[in-house]
Amino acid sequence: MLSSLRFPALRARSAFPHAAPSPSTLPTLLSSLRLAPAAPISLPSATRFRGQLAPRRTKYRKSHKGRVSVPTGGSTKGTTLAFGEFGLRVKHGVRLTAKMIQSCQDAIRRKIKVVKGAQLHLRVFPDLPVCVKGNETRMGKGKGSFEYWAVRVPPNRIVFEIGGGGIRSEIAEEALRLAQVKFPVPTEFVVAGTPPKLGGVFVDPPRSNDGPAGGKAALEGGHVDVTVLGQGEAEKVKGAQQAEAKA
Repeated sequence: MLSSLRFPALRARSAFPHAAPSPSTLPTLLSSLRLAPAAPISLPSATRFRGQLAPRRTKYRKSHKGRVSVPTGGSTKGTTLAFGEFGLRVKHGVRLTAKMIQSCQDAIRRKIKVVKGAQLHLRVFPDLPVCVKGNETRMGKGKGSFEYWAVRVPPNRIVFEIGGGGIRSEIAEEALRLAQVKFPVPTEFVVAGTPPKLGGVFVDPPRSNDGPAGGKAALEGGHVDVTVLGQGEAEKVKGAQQAEAKA
């Protein structure tokens, strides 16, 4: 009964179920029985969403917790600006989560979007999988399940940079201040002319590559190379130079 109501061509056959359909009703019968085209199946995208800070693939699903590295060999890599004119530099080592970095990015972009051509550069990327076990869980039974992505940031490392569009220092400093309050460690505002930093001492770029002799020659000209003299000796030399300048 239901099929005769949905398909008009079958209504005529209900009185004579064993009768063959006439040639005139055959096209109508075939058109009524024609199935609708199947809807396309949407498969989940294999790539990460735009704006989601997560690596596309990793070699291992889980990783050790580890510790934030501290440069002890005199390296100043990542302590100066490379892409922008203003930046935000952390003073202590810290592990930042992807959610924290994304929140800072949103705050900075919301502030600098009024300046046409201004860009935000991210110097760190969360590629460390962090696993967490539930509270009051007994020991054993393997590592916990994946929870979020994070990144280990060494001390004095640049995290954000702003540049382009002729952005003024007041706007850039205010935008970075919005991100500064979201960090769990103290940070500082740096500009293009800020020298690299090693520990708690600013390091002037070396003027020669002659080894210790070059460092001594630079000292005579008023230049202090912390990578050659060491942090404690460099502070003493700088203090002596400042005293001589005041005298």
